[in-house]
Amino acid sequence: MRRMSSRISCGRDFHCVPDINSALDSACKAGYDFICLPIVHPRFRREFISGPSKKRSGALTRSDMSLSSQDWSSLIVGKISPWLQVDSPHLVVRKNSEMAFKQELMYAAHLSMPSVLLSIKGPNIVNLARCLNEHLISSYFQQHFWIHVPLTSSKDQVDDVFDNGGMKNNIEQEFDDTWEWWNTFRTLCDSNKRLGVALELTADLPSTVILNRWIGEPVKVLILSTSIFITNKKGYPVLSKQHQTFVRQMFKLDIQMIVTGADRHSDKGLRSYQQYLDHLFQTQPQADQIGQFAKGYEDYLQSPLQPLMDNLESQTYEIFERDPVKYSQYQKAVYYALLDKISESEKDQKKIVLMVVGAGRGPLVRAALAAAQQADRQVKKLYAVEKNPNAVVTLENLKDEMWGELVDVISCDMRVWEAPEKADILISELLGSFGDNELSPECLDGAQRFLKDDGISIPCEYTSYLAPLQSPKLYNEVRASKEKDQLPGSPFEKPYVVRLHNCHVLTEPKSVFTFHHPNKDEVIDNNRYISLEFQAEFNCVVHGFAGYFETILYKNITLSILPSTHSPGMFSWFPILFPIKTPMNIKAGNKIIMDIWRRCTDKNVWYEWTIRSPFPIPIHNPKGRSYTIGL
Repeated sequence: MRRMSSRISCGRDFHCVPDINSALDSACKAGYDFICLPIVHPRFRREFISGPSKKRSGALTRSDMSLSSQDWSSLIVGKISPWLQVDSPHLVVRKNSEMAFKQELMYAAHLSMPSVLLSIKGPNIVNLARCLNEHLISSYFQQHFWIHVPLTSSKDQVDDVFDNGGMKNNIEQEFDDTWEWWNTFRTLCDSNKRLGVALELTADLPSTVILNRWIGEPVKVLILSTSIFITNKKGYPVLSKQHQTFVRQMFKLDIQMIVTGADRHSDKGLRSYQQYLDHLFQTQPQADQIGQFAKGYEDYLQSPLQPLMDNLESQTYEIFERDPVKYSQYQKAVYYALLDKISESEKDQKKIVLMVVGAGRGPLVRAALAAAQQADRQVKKLYAVEKNPNAVVTLENLKDEMWGELVDVISCDMRVWEAPEKADILISELLGSFGDNELSPECLDGAQRFLKDDGISIPCEYTSYLAPLQSPKLYNEVRASKEKDQLPGSPFEKPYVVRLHNCHVLTEPKSVFTFHHPNKDEVIDNNRYISLEFQAEFNCVVHGFAGYFETILYKNITLSILPSTHSPGMFSWFPILFPIKTPMNIKAGNKIIMDIWRRCTDKNVWYEWTIRSPFPIPIHNPKGRSYTIGL
C-alpha cells in the first residue's frame, strides 16, 4: 500500500461491496493502488445481549478465502461499521456496539489488513478510545489505525450555510474544532504510534492557522470526496487553488490518498480523479539543497556532537565541508576583517597574524588564505590549532603539499596552548545547533588570551532561539529512545539535533542566550537563565521546544538557521529539540511560560528547562542527571 517515490499511492473507497474481486479489479483498472471496504456488511447489525438478531445464523462476513493473504495484507483497508455507537448512553446499545467493535477488530487482524479506518463523529469518544486502546495493548499484530476526522464538522458546515443566507448573526455559534476530537482521542490512547489521521477535506477549508496545525500531526491519508472537485474547461475534475495548496503541503508527510463518493465525471471516469492527484504529486516543487541533503534524516533524533569530549570521524568532517554557504561566508568575514586591519596604504608594510582554532581538516584555513589573497593582504603566519590527532594528520599533509611555512599546525587543545605571538584575527567554527551547545564560549574564552587587544574574533557574536512545537511523531521518537541503565524519563531530559519535518512550530522563536567574543567582562561567567513567554493563537499541544541560532561572523556577515533569517542553501546545522516528558494541552489565548538555564561547572555544562504556565511541570535534567556536555 505504500507508494513508490515516483507516484502517489491512491485508494478507492466503497460503502458496500457485493463482489470484492470485481471491486478490486475495477479499482486497479482505474489506476488505484488499494480499496477501502467495510469489514462487515453495512446492514449486518449484530445483537449480543437481546433482540431478534441474537440467534441469527450464518457467517459474520465474507470468507478470508475470497482473496489471497497477500491481497488482504496489501490491497485492502478495512472500515469499521458506521452504525456502532460505542459511547451511547443506552446500556444495551453501548454493550452491543462494544462487542461488535471487538469482533470487527479481531477479524481485521485475522486478515492481516495493514490498516483499519475508524470514524469519529464528535467529541464524545472516551469509551471508543478505551476499547481501541485495549486492542492496541493486547494485539500481537502491529496493525495501524487511521482515525477518520473531517477538517470541519458538519455543524460548522451547516452554520456556513446559515451565514451565506444572512442568518448566522441570529444564532449562537461557536467553532466546533475537529482537531480537538482527534487530540482527545489520541491522548486517551497515550499517543500510540500506531494511530494516524485520515483527514477528510471539506468543501470549505478553515483558516490557514487551523490547517497548519495538521502539519504537526501524524496524517497518514487524505480523504477526498468527489463532491469537492470542480470541473475545468476540458471537463476534468480538479481541486480549487486553496485545496491544491493544502494537498501539496501534506505531500511532504508521505501521505496516501483516498477518493470517496460517486463518480461525478462519468464521461471521464474514476481514473481521472487518480490521474489528477498523481499530476499534483508529480508537479510539486523539487526539494531545495537542504531538503536533498537532509533526505532520510527527517525527524531522526541525533545526539548533539561533543567535539571537546570526542574526536570527530573523517566522514563527519567530510559532510560539514560540503556546505556551499558556510565557508563562503567565513571567507567574506575574514576578507572584510583584513581590509579593516590593514589599509590600502599599509598593505606592503604590514603583515597579519591569523589563528584558526579548531581547524579540523582545514576548510577554515583554506578560506582564510583565500580571503588574504582576495584582499591582497600579506599573512605573516597562520596558526592552525587542532586537538584531534587524527585531523592533525590531514593538516600536516596539507601543510607539506600546499601551505608550506606560511602555516604552523599545532596539535593541542586551544585552552592550554601557549601561543608564541598574539593574533590579529581569531577564527573558529565551534558553534552547535543551539549556538553555545558545543561549548564555543568556554573554548573561545580560553583562547582569547592570545588575541591582541584590538584583535577580531570571527564569529564575534551568536544568539540562541526557542519556540514551542507540536509533534506527536517526535514525542514518540523520544519515548522510544530508551537506553540501558538510564533513569526513567531520561530520554526527555536530553536535547536532540533533528531535521524538523512532521511538526508544527507554534509561535515565532524568541531569543535565549547571547555570547560575545572577545569577552571583555571582568569576571567571565557563562551560566545563563531566562524566562520566555509565548502566546498560543489556537488550541494546541506542546511536545517540546525547537531551538535555533544565528551568528554574526563580522559586521554584516552572518550565518543563521533561524527560519526567518535562514542562510539560503546552508545545511551544516539542523535545529535542536528540547522535549518535555508529558505533552501539555494549551488553549487559545494561554500564555506558555518556559524557563531555561545554562549551568556550568569546571567539568561540565548542561541545560535545565521547565514550563511554569499554564501549569508547572518538573524541571528537566536537574544537576545534569541525564545529560551533560563535557569540558
